[in-house]
Amino acid sequence: MSAQSTAAPVRLQDLFEAIALTAEEKTLRQTITPQLGQYFHASRCKLFYAQDLLQVTEKLPAAIRKAVSVEDNPILRYLIQRHTAVHDEIVLPPGVWKTICPRADHAHVMTGPIIHKGALIGGLAFTRHRHDKAFNADDLADLSALCLHLSSQLAILRTEKARAYTSSKSLLTPREQEIAVLVGKGLTNKKIGAALWITENSVKQALKRMYRKLEVSSRAEMISRLTQEKL
Repeated sequence: MSAQSTAAPVRLQDLFEAIALTAEEKTLRQTITPQLGQYFHASRCKLFYAQDLLQVTEKLPAAIRKAVSVEDNPILRYLIQRHTAVHDEIVLPPGVWKTICPRADHAHVMTGPIIHKGALIGGLAFTRHRHDKAFNADDLADLSALCLHLSSQLAILRTEKARAYTSSKSLLTPREQEIAVLVGKGLTNKKIGAALWITENSVKQALKRMYRKLEVSSRAEMISRLTQEKL
């Protein structure tokens, strides 16, 4: 989404407060994210989750698909490996990023981690036009602070949401709930692992634990039970 605006400049402290007052996850995407884009003078900005990458890569043209691929995108790979904010010129020489992503409004890119329950579950991504300045160390410092506040608020929102359930879902950990949702969408263990940035074997072991907790013996039986209880 575009973040260009003629409104008054957004202050970092105002963003911290806005994040803390957010009552729903969708507000982080729909309201807070555009303000973050304005703050960083970004051409585009997005709050994304790990699952988004799997869904998006299957729809985009080959050139853009390459830009959001962990294998081909060193910026995304750096984020996943180190769980820290990064921009293209930290990893690549100036100007090299455009050989990976040819879009004029993606000439400069910066991303930071969203952490929940000790795991990297997504990130904040910003791009700038080729005519704009590249991201710098000050941008990284501010993004790191914002990611801390977002991760903290997201943890609060998800904890509150989890407490509202009294069905079989409450037997599952947040990570197991994510796996169950992806199983329900028909994803294989390999694709679930890719979506959640964990190994295929971790998915298999998690499913075994989930079967024991729910007293079921198959994926279909598990999803049938959870669907009936409105997972």
